[in-house]
Amino acid sequence: MNKNPLYLVALIITFFSCKQSEKTERLIENHNVIDTKSNYINNEVSVYTTAENTNKRLSLDSKNFFVEANQPLETEVAIFVNPQKQFQEFLGIGGAITDASAEVFSKLSKDKQEELLNAYFTEEGINYNIIRTSIHSSDFGLGSHTYIEEGDKELKTFSIEMDKVKRIPMIKRAQAIINDDLVFYASPWSPPAFMKTNNHMLRGGKLLPEYNQAWANYYVKFIDAYEAEGIPVWGVTIQNEPMAVQRWESCIYTAEEERDFLKNYLGPTFEKNGFGDKNIVVWDHNRDLISHRANTIFEDPEAKKYAWGIGFHWYETWTGGDPKYDNLKNIKESFPKMNLLFTEGCQEKFDPTQYERWSNAERYGNSMINDFNSGTVGWTDWNILLNEFGGPNHVQNFCFAPIHANTKTNELIYTPTYYYIGHFSKFIEPKAKRISTTTSRSTIESTSFQNPNGDIVTVVMNKTDLPIDYKLIVEGAEIQQTILPHAMQSVLY
Repeated sequence: MNKNPLYLVALIITFFSCKQSEKTERLIENHNVIDTKSNYINNEVSVYTTAENTNKRLSLDSKNFFVEANQPLETEVAIFVNPQKQFQEFLGIGGAITDASAEVFSKLSKDKQEELLNAYFTEEGINYNIIRTSIHSSDFGLGSHTYIEEGDKELKTFSIEMDKVKRIPMIKRAQAIINDDLVFYASPWSPPAFMKTNNHMLRGGKLLPEYNQAWANYYVKFIDAYEAEGIPVWGVTIQNEPMAVQRWESCIYTAEEERDFLKNYLGPTFEKNGFGDKNIVVWDHNRDLISHRANTIFEDPEAKKYAWGIGFHWYETWTGGDPKYDNLKNIKESFPKMNLLFTEGCQEKFDPTQYERWSNAERYGNSMINDFNSGTVGWTDWNILLNEFGGPNHVQNFCFAPIHANTKTNELIYTPTYYYIGHFSKFIEPKAKRISTTTSRSTIESTSFQNPNGDIVTVVMNKTDLPIDYKLIVEGAEIQQTILPHAMQSVLY
């Protein structure tokens, strides 16, 4: 044996190095854990659930604690959340107070009115903060009307007295609950008949060029009148569904026509009247043609400077088409400074025997998860309240709402859709940031937001007929969780 002292020292060092290496390898082999201590380990997790064929409705279902994460296997279902990757800031969630909603609301007893407002706008309810309304009439009301006398190009007779009867009182009661986080915006369905090529508020037609300025002034008058009532106006959309000739109030704009109206009339008119801080949303129609509208308007610097972003609906699925979520992602990639806002959606073809139809709610859940994951900042449902017939609607275009009222029995009917929306709106706060969230299987869908106080909300949906066990993995920590068939969860941590 070599007795050289230097050789013996080298042998001892090699021995202990090998032992340390073996120890490290055993740790990795036995535990497969991330080599940094997660800040989430031992943190409490609260899970709220809504599920079909159960009594769970936004119910606190379980409490759990994060443990050290193991490497997930390919046979496991997992959700991966990375709070270090943050995206758009959350504006809010809400719905529309239409003439129809206000009409039904007026027929309820005072206690039921309070119940409805609390259900939507309080923290004990589902915490809405967005309200949309129409500039004069839409199909959801007792009939067509404008704010001026027919032929009044100078708008001298402009008056919102009709709105003051039922619509504005309801808006103001909701506003008083929402307070500082209110996002209130308005959309026109049609200019007055005399301003249009078909001389009619219904069935399409276009804005006559000679009325471009008068129509731009009309928006200003609307904002002035509503703000005089103490309702701050966040913004407007230029036109509801500008490519749909409807049997109700409607008006057609090509992409070029909307671009030119924005840059030559509406944008400059807002600036001239001190409304440069009001947000103007273009398109306000379906996802299928949205890219063409975005390309046409946002590639024009003079038009783009007046636009806050682009709004969209979901009715491209009416004819059996798939939701075009990739179009939203493309707009966000192409125009990253432009905002995406869901401005309207509802379940069509009302059927009073189908209040509990679970697929209605799942349509909402799928849209909200994928719209947010595509970069959307806010989400606006259509009517917040309709009657037992899905109206009133003056052209019989009856639809579902999250809550219906039976005006004969003074009863409020909560549909599954109400609770599915609540899994987002109740827990995600304005100014939250969406954070990276992916799933290992398409059987579940998920999105996550981090609230301003640092708390995270991960929403999970299962549309299958079977319960699904999954891992939620966040920065080296995990929980094991089960989601019931046809269920929605909000996971708070």
